[in-house]
Amino acid sequence: MGDMVVVRKEGLYCVPGQFYIDPWRPVDRAVITHAHGDHARWGHKHYLASAQSVGILKSRLGQDINIEGLAYGERIVHNGVTISLHPAGHVLGSAQIRMAFGGEVWVASGDYKVEPDATCAPFEAVRCHTFITESTFGLPIYRWDPQQDVFDDINRWWRRNADEGRTSILYAYAFGKAQRLLSGLDPSIGPIVCHGAVEPLNRVYREGGVALPHTQMVSETEKADLKKALVLAPPSASGSPWTRRFGDYSDAFASGWMLLRGARRRRGVDRGFVLSDHADWPGLMEAIHATGAHQVIVTHGSIPVMVRWLCQIGLDAKAFDTEYGEEDDEAVTATPGEPQAPPEAAQEANDA
Repeated sequence: MGDMVVVRKEGLYCVPGQFYIDPWRPVDRAVITHAHGDHARWGHKHYLASAQSVGILKSRLGQDINIEGLAYGERIVHNGVTISLHPAGHVLGSAQIRMAFGGEVWVASGDYKVEPDATCAPFEAVRCHTFITESTFGLPIYRWDPQQDVFDDINRWWRRNADEGRTSILYAYAFGKAQRLLSGLDPSIGPIVCHGAVEPLNRVYREGGVALPHTQMVSETEKADLKKALVLAPPSASGSPWTRRFGDYSDAFASGWMLLRGARRRRGVDRGFVLSDHADWPGLMEAIHATGAHQVIVTHGSIPVMVRWLCQIGLDAKAFDTEYGEEDDEAVTATPGEPQAPPEAAQEANDA
């Protein structure tokens, strides 16, 4: 049998199953790993996703999309291919896609992280013959501190600003990162205010059973209370008239890229907090080894480094050219179809 999954102009295609995985052009049947915009696009005739993703996908793509939800671990057979979805630990509802056919098992990871957080099901290693992995932070320089250390740092920054009567604005991607940050905030410090792009997704998370602290909109907050507030907003709000209403404020950005020299400067913020919903280098290696896969296919990110390293340690590694990463909050710079680490990442990798 040839490769079970190949790249076509529409996206990753399961040949025997005759369906696509996170396709970037409209297709008849799409299996979706998660609801970020670069993986879940409008226009497919039929969607299959995790049951936890259904509400988010409808909120982002339209209530009338034709979508089927599958519980984690539940199996269905389509054109002879047994399909099941398994937690990826990336955001609420994120899933790895397991495909079994003719005695071969392939797993497409989508985006993932191995460190658990309170807002989504933890990553589950799935044994397979071939593993398709992302490589957003696929350089040895990327090593995350424990998330509780980051949460503690954010709360100290917020508390100091509140004591000085200064609003704290924290920029983070509206879906996934914002809710993860919320789960680690200390609401005793002051009110938590959310941008209009964040608050609707908070409701989806709460409806999905995720416990989050109380949040409110700017319009629901007294002006005096804003001086002690932490405001969660998407990166697009930075420098906009919306932020100027807060007067004296300190701002910060939460991203894995904040590990790099110069990234905070380019963002033009006071603070950078290193928190990513993607696996770091040790996490990627841990996930790959846990699958037991003898063939690894690397997508979007630091592809050449990952492929070379995996070949050096004895795995059969190659790459797929995809269009993922274009709308990822983590991406600081990107070229069409292939997200790239900021320029200093290559130098820092050499220095590591």
